[in-house]
Amino acid sequence: MQTTSISFFRFDTAATKLWAFGQMQFARGPLNRTAGVSFCKLMGSGTGESFDPRPNFGVYAVLLVWPTREAAASGIASNPVLARYRGKSAENFTVTLQAQNAWGMWDGAQPFEVDKGLDSGARPIGVLTRATLNKGVLLDFWRSVPDVSNELKCHSGLMFKLGMGEVPWVQQVTFSIWRGAGDMRTFAYKSGAHSDAIRLARQGNWFKEDLFARFHIIGAEGTWEGRSPLMEVAAD
Repeated sequence: MQTTSISFFRFDTAATKLWAFGQMQFARGPLNRTAGVSFCKLMGSGTGESFDPRPNFGVYAVLLVWPTREAAASGIASNPVLARYRGKSAENFTVTLQAQNAWGMWDGAQPFEVDKGLDSGARPIGVLTRATLNKGVLLDFWRSVPDVSNELKCHSGLMFKLGMGEVPWVQQVTFSIWRGAGDMRTFAYKSGAHSDAIRLARQGNWFKEDLFARFHIIGAEGTWEGRSPLMEVAAD
């Protein structure tokens, strides 16, 4: 079954941050030519955990879609570009995923194949959202971000979240890990600031293109901020 990997890398010195910034141009070609990979994105991040217009030159992410779980495991371990990222990073965390649900488009295509046989109630779950903003509504979008971010910090079901971007200000991506689908739905549709933002986005036609995908987590390795984001579930 198709498997998606998302690898997060943190760099803590001026030299490695400069190297990582350069890879936003130089690593794209080799990653896109990786055998078996059908979809590839290399992304920077914002300063905060959610969307943030201020760039964080120390954190980057690589998303790759592999044909099978076995191909993902082999590719992550042996890919020379990912190996260089791991070698230069102060910390890294990789999560492997299989899509339970996906709708919308990313660069005019839906990159994630859904396996309807997956247990939709399995926990924890990974959630990826992606949007290209219409330029006329950029200020409206960014005004809504602080309230949503503050609300998110208080949610006990959230285990990991990072806001990323392909193009600053305009093309935004988030990846989050939740203890369960119920926690995610409560925040998405019942929390005040986020529900308001969804309503305003629909009414104001904020998005030129958007995508939502929910994933079953099949593996994780490494740490983030000194610990595994999935440690709490492993201990349950």
